[in-house]
Amino acid sequence: MKKIRLALLAGGVSSEREVSLDSGTQVFEALDKDKYKITRYDPKTDLPELVMDAPAIDAALIILHGPFGEDGTVQGLLDLLDIPYQGAGVLGSAVAMNKLIAKRLYDGAKVPTPPYLSFSMTDKINIPEVVGCLGLPLVVKPACAGSSVGMTIVQRGENLEAAITLGFEHDDTLIFESYVKGVELTCGVLGNDSLEALPVIEIIPGNSHEFFDYEAKYVAGETEEICPARIDEQTTLKAQELAILAHQSLFLKGYSRTDMILKKGELSVLETNTIPGMTATSLFPQSAGVGGYSFPALLDKLIQLAIEENKRTNLRRAR
Repeated sequence: MKKIRLALLAGGVSSEREVSLDSGTQVFEALDKDKYKITRYDPKTDLPELVMDAPAIDAALIILHGPFGEDGTVQGLLDLLDIPYQGAGVLGSAVAMNKLIAKRLYDGAKVPTPPYLSFSMTDKINIPEVVGCLGLPLVVKPACAGSSVGMTIVQRGENLEAAITLGFEHDDTLIFESYVKGVELTCGVLGNDSLEALPVIEIIPGNSHEFFDYEAKYVAGETEEICPARIDEQTTLKAQELAILAHQSLFLKGYSRTDMILKKGELSVLETNTIPGMTATSLFPQSAGVGGYSFPALLDKLIQLAIEENKRTNLRRAR
């Protein structure tokens, strides 16, 4: 059988570069070398080489996180080069990366999400009005950062100014969101047109973490993850339905993972990730494993979905 010539993209220029490199290494090790001829590219240094090699590439795996990797920029380049890649296209990647646009699309699709306000760097932010509208505690987060970078849970009004300063170090637009304290859940979705909701995971950050922050996500032993989640069947089905609805509302393809909070029997969607963490112990592969996909089989599935989607979208390409 002829090997698929696969480009593995990891690294990049976002604040999540090191996580991306680690994920890329684990993905490389898990891929079946009898099926794939793999070339690794770091977008920080190797984009000219990728462009030159494009005619000889059958598919790409994008293992990048945050801006300039998860936001449609790399996806657009691969579209121009006619290289199939897993996951969302330019549109879905861009709108899901921008939490403000994602929330507006959630609203339109009737996806429940916590109340919020947004401000740009040039806006005058009236702190008493914000607190009066959203209450305390509240969440301050950059609109276009990943992995909870720059995010703060503000318990007291006098701490809001520092949270705003931190947020604006990572983006020029911030979201202020009512804080919902409850059970943290996440649910993966797999497929292009026919969607499969994976088993729901319950996330329990360690006592030293107020929420599922960057360290809780990536430092071993900092978080307990339970799959399937300890919730009843009705809530499980509702979480899976919301994950699919969120996926569809953001025009996604291939796969995604939607984070949500369960409080007093009600679910609120926080955000949807278009390139979930892809180490063997990351949330999406964990859930897929419970759903019957080994890590190598999951990677095979994502590559297959990428090639299928490329064939469909190539109908737009001039002959």
